[in-house]
Amino acid sequence: MTFAAQRRSERVLLDIPVVVRGQSGDRSFQEETFTVTVSAHGALLMLQTSVALGQRLIVLNPKNWGEQEARVAYKGTVYAGLAQVAIEFARPAPEFWQMDSPPASWTSGK
Repeated sequence: MTFAAQRRSERVLLDIPVVVRGQSGDRSFQEETFTVTVSAHGALLMLQTSVALGQRLIVLNPKNWGEQEARVAYKGTVYAGLAQVAIEFARPAPEFWQMDSPPASWTSGK
């Protein structure tokens, strides 16, 4: 079984604008950014603000005004001022992305 087959929900390449709020050091931040991939359990997005592994964030989808609590699960190296940051939702939220045809793994209870 491959690593991708072990995922809780399939990843989908999808560029969605999002707003991320949280703390960076002793300051609050709010950053408009975008996703690279999304799943029922979170997303990979690009951030300019420096965040730490395990850090709590709030992610807002301006398309539907949905809001989800998430934690930083992975932080990549900075390239051109942005870092790839993987976030994991506190609870699965496949409806957050408002996809017309989400993958079956998003609703099958995997």
